[in-house]
Amino acid sequence: MFDDGACGIFARPVADSERPSVLIRLLRTCLRPYKKPIALLVLLQFLQTCATLYLPTLNADIIDQGVVEGDTGYILSFGALMIGISLVQVVCNIGAVYYGARTAAALGRDMRAGVFDRVQSFSAREVGHFGAPSLITRTTNDVQQIQMLALMTFTLMVSAPIMCVGGIVLALGLDVPLSGVLVGVVPVLAICVTLIVRRLRPLFRQMQVRLDTVNRVLREQITGNRVIRAFVRDEYEEQRFRKANTDLTEVALGTGNLLALMFPVVMTVVNLSSIAVVWFGAHRIDSGGMQIGDLTAFLAYLMQIVMSVMMATFMFMMVPRAEVCAERIQEVLDTDSSVVPPVAPVTELRRHGHLEIRGAGFRYPGAEEPVLRNIDLVARPGETTAVIGSTGSGKSTLLGLVPRLFDATDGEVLVDGVDVRTIGSEVLARTVGLVPQKPYLFAGTVATNLRYGNPDATDEELWHALEVAQAKEFVQRLEGGLDAPVAQGGTNVSGGQRQRLAIARTLVQRPEIYLFDDSFSALDYATDAALRAALARETAEATVVIVAQRVATIRDADRIVVLDEGRVVGTGRHHELMADNETYREIVLSQLTEAEAA
Repeated sequence: MFDDGACGIFARPVADSERPSVLIRLLRTCLRPYKKPIALLVLLQFLQTCATLYLPTLNADIIDQGVVEGDTGYILSFGALMIGISLVQVVCNIGAVYYGARTAAALGRDMRAGVFDRVQSFSAREVGHFGAPSLITRTTNDVQQIQMLALMTFTLMVSAPIMCVGGIVLALGLDVPLSGVLVGVVPVLAICVTLIVRRLRPLFRQMQVRLDTVNRVLREQITGNRVIRAFVRDEYEEQRFRKANTDLTEVALGTGNLLALMFPVVMTVVNLSSIAVVWFGAHRIDSGGMQIGDLTAFLAYLMQIVMSVMMATFMFMMVPRAEVCAERIQEVLDTDSSVVPPVAPVTELRRHGHLEIRGAGFRYPGAEEPVLRNIDLVARPGETTAVIGSTGSGKSTLLGLVPRLFDATDGEVLVDGVDVRTIGSEVLARTVGLVPQKPYLFAGTVATNLRYGNPDATDEELWHALEVAQAKEFVQRLEGGLDAPVAQGGTNVSGGQRQRLAIARTLVQRPEIYLFDDSFSALDYATDAALRAALARETAEATVVIVAQRVATIRDADRIVVLDEGRVVGTGRHHELMADNETYREIVLSQLTEAEAA
């Protein structure tokens, strides 16, 4: 009943006219696979609520027929019956809580899996739109709020309407005139709760947004700790975090004040209604229209009715925040990736590694100017193609089009004559290896990071890749060698070591096309030269595309493509571009003297 399957979150879109609320739609979709445990849970809650409602009636009979009449046998027999019903109540309650907790946990698991799967399908554009801190909050805290609402619904709210209706019916059966108190109590409680809940909803929305802000500021301060210390900006960052924290605290205090107001209001109404029942009930007993046991039972039913309303009140306090969280989760689930998987993917290529970009362009949604325009580029096996340009000219974006980190908005990108948008993701990943501008290492060991693109690689292959990447020597010095621990993000190694490990990881993958996105910037000149020489031998038959800022890294390339403001303004060898291309010449002379450039 609690399989590890997804909850079918990605069902057909629902028209606005069909959806009562985002929260209800999300819960209805995700709880559909758990109809059986929910039905059993409702049955158990119904049985335990009926048992709870029956106990005051038995207690009234014991008082009126046993205690008043002095009949000990009657007291013992009905007392035993009450014990039996209490046991049934306890067993049913345990079963209901068990199934409720399991179902709520399964709901949370499925929603987290659904959000995670959707985020994994996002391109860099969608991830940048939401931001990593917000996506983390939506996957954890927002899902937890809805899971808690579901748990409270299964364990409390299911029994609340049964108890409220049953209590009213049984109270009417005991004494109709006295039941007039209920006519005034229930509407007053409903009005008080509604007024408070209406003010809670916007505050809960602010709370989730400000929680995102706290996560973002904290994440930036942790990851940028070195920069903060280098510029001695500790005090500024403390003020920045203090402001974000204070903003969240103010909203939390506002919601807390309203929540704190709710229970005193409810309890005031409850206590006043109890006084009214005792007052009017005493007059009814005095006039002979009611027995003492009935008044006791009526008070018990009043408390049960009020308790059911309080349980509903507790749920109403959680609903506004859960609704906000559901809207935030649904926003992620309803966002389609700009990188769409092919309907009929190509599962096999000629494995030559020929790369061609024809008239490619890329524009962010809503941007006034495109990042890339009409790019033509050819990279052949056995050759090294270099891309150079000033900062912001679109070099990294151009490289990202090949492994489909982005999809070209114009033109096409071809690998072995096949558009990358029609190639299966696994085939494209095996064919194209990218070393990003900011290499990222995962928490684990050196070996687990190197095997990320090829889980079956042997230790010999790992050491060979490390040797080519000029990383073998420093890995050998690490305690454990290949089994040396690597912190999240590779923060326990230097920037140059991180780059070399990232290059080695791609070499272990052994793709046909190597993409190096300014992957040598953290290396000294000697290591850079040794690494490029070793790479030239290792990738002699592969296609190599290098993006670099350093002219010395790319001056010996077979083909150099010069980008300027998203356009190709020159293509050729180093000496040709020095003679004919002013943009390239300016870049070179900003780093080298005329004699060195020649």
